[in-house]
Amino acid sequence: MVRIVQLDHPQQGRRVALVDEPNLRLLRSDLSLNDLAHEAVRSGQRLRQAIDARLTDELLLYDEINAGQSAWRLLTPIDHPQPSRCYVTGTGLTHRASAENRQSMHITVATGPPSDSMKMYQLGVEGGRPAGGCIGASPEWFYKGVGTMLRAHNEPLTVPAHSDDGGDEAEIAGVYFIGDDGTPFRIGFAQGNEFSDHVLEAKNYLYLAQSKLRDCSLGPELVIDGAFDEVRGQTVIERGGNVVWQAAQASGERWMCHSLANLEHHHFKHAEHRRPGDIHVHFFGADMFSFKDRLRLEEGDVMQISFEGFGRPLRNPVHLAQAEQPLVTVKPL
Repeated sequence: MVRIVQLDHPQQGRRVALVDEPNLRLLRSDLSLNDLAHEAVRSGQRLRQAIDARLTDELLLYDEINAGQSAWRLLTPIDHPQPSRCYVTGTGLTHRASAENRQSMHITVATGPPSDSMKMYQLGVEGGRPAGGCIGASPEWFYKGVGTMLRAHNEPLTVPAHSDDGGDEAEIAGVYFIGDDGTPFRIGFAQGNEFSDHVLEAKNYLYLAQSKLRDCSLGPELVIDGAFDEVRGQTVIERGGNVVWQAAQASGERWMCHSLANLEHHHFKHAEHRRPGDIHVHFFGADMFSFKDRLRLEEGDVMQISFEGFGRPLRNPVHLAQAEQPLVTVKPL
């Protein structure tokens, strides 16, 4: 698998680099991964060919950059020069553990009727893996924001003042580029922290849409030609240097009620999601998250997410916005 990062330097500008442990090997020119994807599609190349053709002998020490001890800074592994054209979305209730966690938020008696969350999961179990060439059951879908919501490795994820909470959600995300004719191309996969307000959602399931409008993180690496059949990982929450919560993660098609092809169809069946030149970051759902145990994240807590084969762990501190949310007034024009 090819693993790519995007970097920025105050004097040298942006670069794309190939992960060549323990180094990063720079590519020629200041093209972004978005630029390379566009160029590969127009030339009929595979993205890996476009990357190989631009490799240089310039090496950077990955450890220093990863730790934030270098003038080079890791960016999100994908972005768009117009952030509003990078759509961040996701598919929920694809993993049984997530559905059970959602069920526990809204059903207090274990023997009661299944919640809408569990019913949605069951629809996926029964129809989320259609035969080749067929369309399966539609999954839950949510909108998270645009490129301005994405945060890189080491950047804080902010719980806004109007929010009730912020909580980790370790997931794999697909990263896509839309070609000139409207064809979606999968650039690759990245590990991410989908970060949502579970306290708000627990009040009423109809608050789900609002609970998703939060920062999220991606990276630090993007995997090209990666496998998505079974992906094992781990989430660790650190407070003051000590581990206060951790859990194993299991994702990939083996652990999901929908096939990747079915999830992709139901996202890109909408014509507005096939606008040429757009980028899409689509989260495929969580397995386990700390809100299951009602852990309340605090200022400075560090969330670390790692999936095998997806490069170095993604680490983000929690930041609680302190300023009181002012009343937003609208002026007549």
